[in-house]
Amino acid sequence: MMNNSDAIRFETRIPVREVMQSHPTTIDVGETVARAAQIMCRDGVGSCIVLQNNLPTGIVTEEDINCKVVAKDLKPGDVHVSEIMSTPLITIGADKLVGDAAAMMVKHRVRRLPVVEDQMVIGIVTVRDILTVATEVNELLADLIEINREEEYAMGVCDRCGKISDDLSRVDNLMLCPACREEEQLL
Repeated sequence: MMNNSDAIRFETRIPVREVMQSHPTTIDVGETVARAAQIMCRDGVGSCIVLQNNLPTGIVTEEDINCKVVAKDLKPGDVHVSEIMSTPLITIGADKLVGDAAAMMVKHRVRRLPVVEDQMVIGIVTVRDILTVATEVNELLADLIEINREEEYAMGVCDRCGKISDDLSRVDNLMLCPACREEEQLL
């Protein structure tokens, strides 16, 4: 029988390469915040990876623009991304596991990790990407559990009252104890 920690281990053993978004949005270190905002709007994303000589050096997010430019009433066309980018850039390798990415995000308090291979950016993985995978895996596991459930159990928890019973039976897709089955027949 699989318990919750097994499910978590299962879903976090997926390589980052399988969940990352390929071809992330990038911007040159010399560009302005206005240009970064335009590029982010064009691509429908919340961040740009900042490149210097085609190598990742930082990241600019919507939050950086809001807190470091807009809230200070600065003109986005006069501020360079190099002035507001988050650096040093925290990255992850494509062959690392989703669990490693989640642990890094928690440790460094970030919501996005550029994925690098041979010092080049090949993708980005976000909290949303990880949560999407976790949700999909949990739904699949629930479906597998449901189709593999036996009709009769010697012991288990009643789906209606939550009490442990040694005489569960399926009624309308619920596993019910004798008392709840009786109630169901009266309805």
